[in-house]
Amino acid sequence: MAKIKVLVVDDSAVVRQIFSQELSRDPQIEVVGTAPDPYVARDKILQLKPDVLTLDVEMPRMDGISFLKKLMHFYPMPIIIVSSLTPKGGTLALEALDAGAVDVMSKPGAAYAVGDLSVALIDKIKAAAKVNVKKLEVPGKRPTIKSAMTATTNKIIAIGASTGGTQAIQQVLSVLPKNSPGIVIVQHMPEHFTRAFSERLNELCEIDVKEAESGDSVIPGTALIAPGNFHMLLKRSGARYYVEVKPGPLVSRHRPSVNVLFKSVAATAGKNSVGVIMTGMGADGAEGLKTMRDAGAKTIGQDEKSCIVYGMPKVAWEIGAVEHVLSLEKIPDRMLALAGQDS
Repeated sequence: MAKIKVLVVDDSAVVRQIFSQELSRDPQIEVVGTAPDPYVARDKILQLKPDVLTLDVEMPRMDGISFLKKLMHFYPMPIIIVSSLTPKGGTLALEALDAGAVDVMSKPGAAYAVGDLSVALIDKIKAAAKVNVKKLEVPGKRPTIKSAMTATTNKIIAIGASTGGTQAIQQVLSVLPKNSPGIVIVQHMPEHFTRAFSERLNELCEIDVKEAESGDSVIPGTALIAPGNFHMLLKRSGARYYVEVKPGPLVSRHRPSVNVLFKSVAATAGKNSVGVIMTGMGADGAEGLKTMRDAGAKTIGQDEKSCIVYGMPKVAWEIGAVEHVLSLEKIPDRMLALAGQDS
């Protein structure tokens, strides 16, 4: 099998060296070159024809966002944006995803051990290589769904996604009415990036969306997104659902892990929950969704045609975790309908 050819574009020689070194550890990946700025990168793209580009978002001569937009117009290809772990970096990363980037990656730093960063980087490269860049355009916003199920506090919707998930989650949440059940979400993103993502969704949606903190209640009309680099679990005290956010080792190669969330939802909410697994590489969430279904939950998997990467939903389907296979467009209506059914 041909190796995935990667070009690393970053003005930091240290980052270029670390990325090249870590990617070269995987036998399926070949770093064909590096570039310190977009002008050098432009020539090397034409010369080396890489399959995937890692692109620093802040560089001299031309910033990464401007270069990304030019590339996606004239030479579309899978691009992973590399940004600093700061609020500004998170905002720039979202702008890059809107402009056509496949995924975002944090720069090497104190927040991530090199080993964890290496796992994440390799996984993102492999996922990006499978992406059909024509699918990266975000469709126009649908009208908000007129009515949800009767307002209830005992139904929970749990959503998990990875590559392509920021667009998919935005499409789902942006059409939900204010009386939707409480929602808990794991989207594979770095720390700080999830806060920027949550804040943007909160501006776009009728429901309230926020980055989760330990103790936050899961109530109708609210969606909580697991913070990057932390696991999130659903808990219950009496009639009240709430979340616990905590550090820990990578689970299913991720932190936050969809499996961690889904298994906690199965144990805490059982048949009063709906699980949704969407676009993403790998198998995170499949086992957890099966646990939810075995506990009586209703489960949905995004279909192959509408996925940016048909990995996580495919594995979930193969192990019998998925009850309903649906296009992205049909997921919001069906998950509300399933949540409204009597247990």
